[in-house]
Amino acid sequence: MATSSEEGQVIGCHKVEEWKVQLQKGVETKKLVVVDFTASWCGPCRFIAPILADIAKKMPHVMFLKVDVDELKKVAEEWNVEAMPTFVFIKEGKEVDRVVGANKDGLLQTIEKHGAAPAVVTA
Repeated sequence: MATSSEEGQVIGCHKVEEWKVQLQKGVETKKLVVVDFTASWCGPCRFIAPILADIAKKMPHVMFLKVDVDELKKVAEEWNVEAMPTFVFIKEGKEVDRVVGANKDGLLQTIEKHGAAPAVVTA
């Protein structure tokens, strides 16, 4: 179960092991996982980072991860990331969508499309 300190924030993955642990958490909790593939030298990435952090605060039912493509080249290659920023949307370990570029509206729309808060099912 996610600790409260991890809810509502973007979790940076700096090692492949950390990435695997967080991805597995997303599978177990059945949460939508939004991965920001970024790079320190990328201007649009720096522009979108505080916006993503703000979105994360408002959507604790969605898991947000950040991967630096220079730090975790293998992970970026695995997910076929060719431009920064690329946001990959993952559900139960599988990619369901992606947004390429610092597109705040596209990002919000795609999160809402796939990451609606869990509906309460009444019998």
